[in-house]
Amino acid sequence: MPVGRREEALRRWTRARWLIPVKIAFAMVKTLCFNVFYTKLNENSENPCLKAIGFSLPNVEEQRKKHPAEAAAPRPLDNGVVETRELDDATLLRSLADKGVAVKPATSGDYHAVECDVVIVGSGCGGGVAAAVLASSGHKVLVVEKGDYFTPDDYSSVEGPSMERLYEQGGVFCTSNVSTVLFAGTAVGGGSAVNWSASIRTPREVLQEWSRDHGLPVFGSAGYVQAMDAVCARLAVTDGCREEGFQNKVVRRGCEALGLPVDSVPRNSSEGHYCGSCYLGCPTGDKRGTDTTWLVDAVKHGAVILAGCKAERFILQNNSDKNGRSKKCVGLVATCMSNGITKKLRIEAKVSISACGALMTPPLLRNSGVRNRHVGRNLHLHPVSMAWGYFPDKNQEPQLTGKCYEGGIITSMHRVTERTIIETPALGPGAFASLVPWESGRDMKERMRRYARTAHAFALVRDRAAGSVHGEGRVHYSPSRGDIEELRDGLRRTLRIMVAAGAAEVGTHRSDGLRLRCKGVQDKDLEAFLDEVTVARGPMQPGTDTWALLCSAHQMGSCRMGSSPMEGAVDGRGESWEAEGLYVCDGSLLPTAVGVNPMITIQSLAYCLSMDIAESLA
Repeated sequence: MPVGRREEALRRWTRARWLIPVKIAFAMVKTLCFNVFYTKLNENSENPCLKAIGFSLPNVEEQRKKHPAEAAAPRPLDNGVVETRELDDATLLRSLADKGVAVKPATSGDYHAVECDVVIVGSGCGGGVAAAVLASSGHKVLVVEKGDYFTPDDYSSVEGPSMERLYEQGGVFCTSNVSTVLFAGTAVGGGSAVNWSASIRTPREVLQEWSRDHGLPVFGSAGYVQAMDAVCARLAVTDGCREEGFQNKVVRRGCEALGLPVDSVPRNSSEGHYCGSCYLGCPTGDKRGTDTTWLVDAVKHGAVILAGCKAERFILQNNSDKNGRSKKCVGLVATCMSNGITKKLRIEAKVSISACGALMTPPLLRNSGVRNRHVGRNLHLHPVSMAWGYFPDKNQEPQLTGKCYEGGIITSMHRVTERTIIETPALGPGAFASLVPWESGRDMKERMRRYARTAHAFALVRDRAAGSVHGEGRVHYSPSRGDIEELRDGLRRTLRIMVAAGAAEVGTHRSDGLRLRCKGVQDKDLEAFLDEVTVARGPMQPGTDTWALLCSAHQMGSCRMGSSPMEGAVDGRGESWEAEGLYVCDGSLLPTAVGVNPMITIQSLAYCLSMDIAESLA
């Protein structure tokens, strides 16, 4: 082996050798924290740990009484969903046939044959919208979703089991250099089932940039604006909030004290929605993900959702038509995740759509034989760095009421620069314990005792650095120097807001426990503290004395649209440059990071593209 290749192989082996124990350590810490806080019951079936930190699980029954309409339809997808986990070959085929899907059992081969007009991989913001539009246009739609189907009655709001079944890799999904933790939903409804409700339209300047600089007319069209209107109407987006939660009160008060603008964040829930656990699945059903909106529409028009079924590859054949595409997609091969189902599915379709997100669409396309160089590249993550402030119960006048885990997760937002915003996160006690710096046992106990009154806020950057997806679970990403500077300025602004809101103590999650006690602090002391604030690198970076982790709940751009095969993985209609009839319809299409929560952007783009697909099928 040549010296250069041997050194590269050694470097990769060394990195992998350290990566595995670090990921295992994260998983062990998470499991330990969850077990301590949720399973240690006394003789009265009470949890003294939760009581000590001021935490209690939401009173779901009381909340559901406020939303009788949602309670009246506990399983709105029952008429169209096929849950494969407990099925065998015979019951699977019978279930599909009963729902109007043409099936042909395997005889001597390895595949059951299934026929439909459109097969969609993924049921989140892209796939859910596409399913509704195409099914309502009269086409037989089959949605393939590897996650399971859950309803409000299934959501426990307990971190451990909820993260395991609702998130990719159980919520312990890191980039290869262990610098950034990624949160991506994996259930019917995808990310819309676990996101934080923020429903922000695509900023006008971003649309202009994508239309003008990237040569993509869809973003400058009247149709896109109409799509945003249609999406917000279907999600019943509300602009107001009857009562803000503790963390958002902190951000609003701090901004007002500093004379900074603070915006209200629209949500896909009612104005009275006061649920802080929607990131573990909304237990009241008030938050309107695709599982309670678009997929319901799709099922009403005959669509079928195959839950617990994993796509393996699209079926590409040589294309004899003279349309510039050398291949033609004729369907999908998928595997049901049930021990009782022994055969794979060969799903034949006129149109095939990948909508499994920016982390999973690239591996699926690569496994299918798509070779465009942009597949898996240009990944953007909206990196996030958090700050915290401790607010004792009786330290402010007027009093800031509430606890950090109560109320809508994001209802206020402050814009720092054109690239950086400040919002608030959802952080349960298990995640809190696994993220805060370890200084000593005594310090950790004190931090946990203060959990309920410790507010968090984060700086989020519209990143210019681009990462890459090299396979399932293999994501490479490092923010640029400019991104880090934006994050640092945003983190400092976040700390100023905490101090101005009346925090007794503020700090970051840097491993050395950087913090400042605010009582009697002078301006010069605050400035000196802020000068020390940095966005530390991940724990595996060489020469790292202090470290911290970035987080990302928004993944975009890894199969971006482009005006030519040299500019993007798919064209301006979402169709593969290489394979006729193969489309992408999720966040991976976005040309760059959007800079705000991307749910409305992804759904609006999916609406436009699926309307075009429906017209072409007609």
